[in-house]
Amino acid sequence: MIDLAVLDIAGTTVEEHGAVYVALEQAVRAAGGAPGVGDIQRWMGADKREAIAALLTLPGAGATLVEATFADFRARLDHLYREQPPTPLPGVPEALARLREAGVKVALTTGFDRDVTSGLLKHLGWDQGVLDAVVCVDDVAAGRPAPYMIFRAMELTGVRSTSRVLVAGDTTRDLEAGTNAGAGYVVGVLTGGLDATALGRARHTHLLSSVADLPTLAGLDHPGQAG
Repeated sequence: MIDLAVLDIAGTTVEEHGAVYVALEQAVRAAGGAPGVGDIQRWMGADKREAIAALLTLPGAGATLVEATFADFRARLDHLYREQPPTPLPGVPEALARLREAGVKVALTTGFDRDVTSGLLKHLGWDQGVLDAVVCVDDVAAGRPAPYMIFRAMELTGVRSTSRVLVAGDTTRDLEAGTNAGAGYVVGVLTGGLDATALGRARHTHLLSSVADLPTLAGLDHPGQAG
């Protein structure tokens, strides 16, 4: 039984062609850092400012440099999104609609700040009538793997029992946040940058091909059927 589905954005519900991590690596390198592929992967799903601060392992890399690098990251991401606009992953809009039809609230959480998220959702046409809540990293005290965005989504949707919450994402941090929140379902999806072996190293209840499979997992095989 599920009352709330809390879903990540990039790589989980939205195909953005890895632009977030391309922009992140480019911005960090431009600031003097030298992140490898593994370094970037370790910060998938995290607060982007926190990721930048960790990746800039430079003497004297203080708040001013982090903010400048974050501004560069956002500019690079905007450029990449203009070149190749994000789109909903196949079957995801239908899955979100099916969940909401059955009375399941749907919330998105993200390591993006509110400005980036609002622009992205408006571009997708998800800014009205598609979601019950959107929680950004700047809405809470700490991003993933802290559980606070999930708890905030529960507050916004009036859901009280973590056992009736499903959390889904394409990174280990998504799964760690779900586990830390005590969610009844902690679901890894394979639409992002990690394969089943890498994603499965984090504690989870299920691994699925896509968020499009969530209605089946929730027992919503027929329109109108409750989860």
